[in-house]
Amino acid sequence: MAATGKTTGRPAPPAAEGPALDIRDASRRKHPGRWVAAAVVAVLAAQLGHMLVTNDNFGWPVVASWFTAESIMRGLGITLMLTVIAMVIGIVLGVLLAVCRISGNPLLRAAASAYIWFFRGTPTLVQLIFFYNLSALLPEISFGIPFGPAFVTFTTNSLITPLLAAILGLGLNEGAYMAEIIRGGLLSVDPGQREAGAAIGMTNYRIMKRIVLPQAMRFIVPPTGNQVISMVKATALVSVIALSDLLYTVQSIYNRTFETIPMLLVACVWYLILTSILFVVQSFIERHYSRGDRHQTPSFWDFLRIRPKAGAPTTVSGGPAG
Repeated sequence: MAATGKTTGRPAPPAAEGPALDIRDASRRKHPGRWVAAAVVAVLAAQLGHMLVTNDNFGWPVVASWFTAESIMRGLGITLMLTVIAMVIGIVLGVLLAVCRISGNPLLRAAASAYIWFFRGTPTLVQLIFFYNLSALLPEISFGIPFGPAFVTFTTNSLITPLLAAILGLGLNEGAYMAEIIRGGLLSVDPGQREAGAAIGMTNYRIMKRIVLPQAMRFIVPPTGNQVISMVKATALVSVIALSDLLYTVQSIYNRTFETIPMLLVACVWYLILTSILFVVQSFIERHYSRGDRHQTPSFWDFLRIRPKAGAPTTVSGGPAG
């Protein structure tokens, strides 16, 4: 039998069924609800802007005069120092606790679990006040052989200063949260990849460094960035133990000048600046560790996107071609 056209030995694809779709009158899907929501937001934003400009009680000239004052800068420095030190302690302690939590030693697991249970179960403010008043529990602190002679002894009041109490309260508390973040990131890696690394002769250290950590960082970095941002704000709690951080400095100024709202605005603006910078840095770090991921982490600028992405769903009007 004669065949028309070139034969390839494959079955011909099935013919398309149904009439062809006419897309000549295609248009983007209408979203009236979005316009209503945008109008409501625009009205509220206009009212807020009008109040910020016309309400003299905000005291913007006072805010500008105190914004970069020397005392404010010193308080800001204390806030940044506490954030860095507390996060370093928290991350180091979190790694140790996370390793203990996934250890095969039941005693280490129990000790790490008890630590996390206590510090996550009590308020940070209570812990700060507790360390600040530690002398009521331990008048002296000694270092030496356990249950043996002491090599050196300090009075607690001279050793536990407000700064050290703040570092202990914030750092030890952060360690409990970081332990769970790191443990969750390590457990997110498929155990089969560890087994594959061991099968080709890699040591546990190389498996952790080359296989586990690079993948776990995608799950560890985002919550860690959030913890850093939260720590900047949590440092405001140290004002209750008379440590001259940003908030305590602001409070001491408005207690003298009675300009409460303007001075609180100074603190708010500085906290917003710090957290915004950290948010941008976090977004870049997340994108670095999500390279090659199909669902890449959006950058900071993606959060400011207003227009919908290309390829948004559209509706098709008109019937099939006749």
